[in-house]
Amino acid sequence: MLVTNNSSWYYFYMTNENNKMTMIQTVKAFTKPSVITMLFLGFSAGLPILLIFSSLSLWLREAGVERSAVTFFSWAALGYSFKFVWAPLVDKLPVPILTKAMGRRRSWLLVSQLAIIFGILVMAFTDPATSSSGLTIMAIGAVILGFSSATQDISIDAYRIESDALDMQALLSSTYIAGYRIGMIVAGAGALFLASYLGSTKANYSYSAWMWTYIIMALVMLVGITTTFLMPEPDVKSNNEVKYSTEDYTRFFILFLLITASFIAFFLGFKTPIGQLKEFLASILGKGLGYFIGEVIRLSAALAGTFVSTKLILKTNIVNKEMVTQTYVAPIKDFFDRYGRSAALLLLSLVGLYRISDIVLGVISNVFYQDLGFTKNQIATIVKTFGLIMTLVGGFLGGVLTVRFGVMKILFIGAVLSAATNLLFMALAEMGNNLPMLYLVISTDNLAAGLASAAFVAFLSGLVNISFTAVQYAIFTSLMTLLPKVLGGYSGSMVDSLGYSGFFAATALMGVPVLYLVWLAEKKLAIKK
Repeated sequence: MLVTNNSSWYYFYMTNENNKMTMIQTVKAFTKPSVITMLFLGFSAGLPILLIFSSLSLWLREAGVERSAVTFFSWAALGYSFKFVWAPLVDKLPVPILTKAMGRRRSWLLVSQLAIIFGILVMAFTDPATSSSGLTIMAIGAVILGFSSATQDISIDAYRIESDALDMQALLSSTYIAGYRIGMIVAGAGALFLASYLGSTKANYSYSAWMWTYIIMALVMLVGITTTFLMPEPDVKSNNEVKYSTEDYTRFFILFLLITASFIAFFLGFKTPIGQLKEFLASILGKGLGYFIGEVIRLSAALAGTFVSTKLILKTNIVNKEMVTQTYVAPIKDFFDRYGRSAALLLLSLVGLYRISDIVLGVISNVFYQDLGFTKNQIATIVKTFGLIMTLVGGFLGGVLTVRFGVMKILFIGAVLSAATNLLFMALAEMGNNLPMLYLVISTDNLAAGLASAAFVAFLSGLVNISFTAVQYAIFTSLMTLLPKVLGGYSGSMVDSLGYSGFFAATALMGVPVLYLVWLAEKKLAIKK
């Protein structure tokens, strides 16, 4: 039975303390249908992400695109960082015909998975080497892929939390991460092996090789679609479920489109004036830092303009105001009511910074390996296959240790390891093309990442009130990636300014404040071990 009261953290930790599973019980729990389902859904979620990041970065580099432009493509995944904006649609808006036939969670999963396939195919049929228009179309395809993949994540996260009891979330999370990493192996190592086998190299670029690679990746997404059809819809009733009319839902969707259009208009409108400011800042602070500050100002200005325009739109009574309040305001108010203002802000700060070291470094990692002279097959074998196997081990270990010893303790250990392992990249940068050192770096870094991720997902799950599952979890995961991905887009410029060793040292230092936040959060929440 799912826990629906507001004391989820207290319940979770007291259950974890007073009714700990034995090791055998923990291992047997991995065979539950709900846990197995998360393995396949994790695979479906893990496949698209590397088709935007590392695999795409190697494709673009082979096509002759500059390093700084390659890392800018990581912004195509910013949909993950703003998915809380449309998470209420996924949580409340029924999909015509499909919702009645499949249920709320499964219908949105199917729609998002079909959109993912479409985005991958747009990229597959675009050659970025042809002209600037090719890069533009590729960027559009990447944005579609990022948006639809983020939508799939919203649905999967809500399904996971609703599909089993709260004290099972650590195991569901670790299994989800295992599937996620397997999907990443297929999209990472699998894509690189395919492109190499089909004849594309850094010295001899072949568009057709990458085209067929991405077409095959689109077909692999059928695993997720099949799972969606076979799995059951979770039988959960929210304690504040409100039914609205079709007209209310339609107007709500129109509001979302208007808000999205406003943000795009403001963001594009500020391009020229902010561009001039960026050049001025670059002349004073250096290109990397100056451009970064300029883009932060541009993003902030676009968000501010969107906020004002949204307020004006709401005054036209285009939507049911009660629906807007229930959809956007109530989930945030609930979180602050349950934890209090100071604790809530502390928790949100921890969520926003916990993954910063890993994400910022990860954006440029494949380019780094390529610049050191490692071949595409070596990257596929060591980084994408061996490395992700180590992540699976770390995720399994993290899930088991979290159940046995509690979330916060493993969360702290994961934060320490995530920052410390970035220093090994400095050593690799100094040693150059050294296979034993690459194995050491990849094994330790991925083991730490898997352990930290399992604990972190369980931590986020414990923050969610079942009445606002999709919205609250989307807010948390959006915060988790927003700042790291904005910074990651400038990782190429940072490397140009600092060099690889300086860049890796900077990413390690980024993780230091996280240790204090974890310690303070544990103290603030007074969680019993």
